[in-house]
Amino acid sequence: MFLSSIGFSIVIMSIWPYLQKIDQTADASFLGWVIASFSIGQMVASPLFGLWSNHRPRKEPLIVSIFISVAANCLYSYVHVPASHNKYYMLAARGLVGFGAGNVAVVRSYIAGATSLQERTSSMANTSTCQALGFILGPVFQTCFALIGEKGVTWDVIKLQVNMYTAPVLLSAFLGVVNIILIITVLREHRVEDSGRQCKNINFEEARTDEVQVSQGNIDHVAVVATNVLFFVILFIFALFETILTPLTMDMYAWTQEQAVLYNGIILAALGVEAVVIFMGVKLLSKKVGERALLLGGLIVVWVGFFILLPWGSQFPKIQWEDLHNNSIPNTTFGEIVVGFWKSAKEDHNDGPVGCPIEQAWCLYTPVIHLAQLLTAGVLIGIGYPACNVMSYTLYSKILGPKPQGVYMGWLTASGSGARILGPVFISHVYTYLGPRWAFSLVCGMVVLAISLLGAVYKRLIPFSVRCERSQGD
Repeated sequence: MFLSSIGFSIVIMSIWPYLQKIDQTADASFLGWVIASFSIGQMVASPLFGLWSNHRPRKEPLIVSIFISVAANCLYSYVHVPASHNKYYMLAARGLVGFGAGNVAVVRSYIAGATSLQERTSSMANTSTCQALGFILGPVFQTCFALIGEKGVTWDVIKLQVNMYTAPVLLSAFLGVVNIILIITVLREHRVEDSGRQCKNINFEEARTDEVQVSQGNIDHVAVVATNVLFFVILFIFALFETILTPLTMDMYAWTQEQAVLYNGIILAALGVEAVVIFMGVKLLSKKVGERALLLGGLIVVWVGFFILLPWGSQFPKIQWEDLHNNSIPNTTFGEIVVGFWKSAKEDHNDGPVGCPIEQAWCLYTPVIHLAQLLTAGVLIGIGYPACNVMSYTLYSKILGPKPQGVYMGWLTASGSGARILGPVFISHVYTYLGPRWAFSLVCGMVVLAISLLGAVYKRLIPFSVRCERSQGD
């Protein structure tokens, strides 16, 4: 999980300048596809690797998936070599890295099968902590590699350039090789029942007759679908919050791009640290109040956070009257939004006009969102999101029961990948054309619907073994 998140975040801030360097025909729209290709690849691969892990030892899909990621990272370091169509090689490389990251479903399936009900929440929280640390440390590694510079060192014999753009992926490839070695030498197949009793076989098809009878009990598919929907909404909301943060602060507080990247980077880093603390805290809290209550509480906290973000009062943002050539205008595509993160690294925007662009009509009548509102909302979302994240797939694994969960975990991972694709697209369009009041009102509405869905299926979100005992008692 740590390596998967590192593989996504370690190059995210350098993709745009590297793409421009290797292929002058690439535009911001294509950048959006390059970034989205990771999630698309993961969405496609997750059910496939999950199915594989149901029928074969989990080492196999783990090793193959990591090998694909290693090869894809090596391809990324060579995308400058072809004479043409370099941007498509980068697109393929990032898509394959995402495809390899589909092993998240296998990891979660392994944890679900190797832990009892009492151990499940703690283990899932530890996994989420590793994933969060990967997202935090990835940009840190990227910043360190920036010291190498664009030129770097060239190894002419194999045409390898080690610079600020390729060094991160080469490190990621090296870590992947180390991970393969650890899986081969250290990882042991392990499976227990919900009660914690050791199972003799790791694959469902090889299970004992009595074990098959238990495993083939009816899974509550209503609860399964509902949990997938809730997981989608949770990741959708956080993805759009990350996306809109920079355009929102530039419009509301007249920050330059340089200021926005710096200050928002600090905010997101703080949220990452907060998430790690929450992941650790829910392990203890879930034993007292239960996973369902924590999931409900997390959604309520997220709703309060976005409600606080709604514009109120009579103060309006500073209007930007001059044409900035779309440099600080909230863009209509995901790729164009991301472009702003890199431009500030090489250009000085301190002398340019700042504020809410007049092209956005809502700037003239929408009150400003005060910085205190934003920070308070960020803290609340930073509390609610990690709690909802870990509780949703902890509940999901318990609902599925002792049957190997590879395919089901694959669908859950796929729903999360789809959310990370659609969230930025949704918020960029709604925010640009309708403004923050409509954007955050719609988000509040989504959270209310999610809470209503959770309330409707609340009694069904129980462990498989508990439901079987109740049905046998009736």
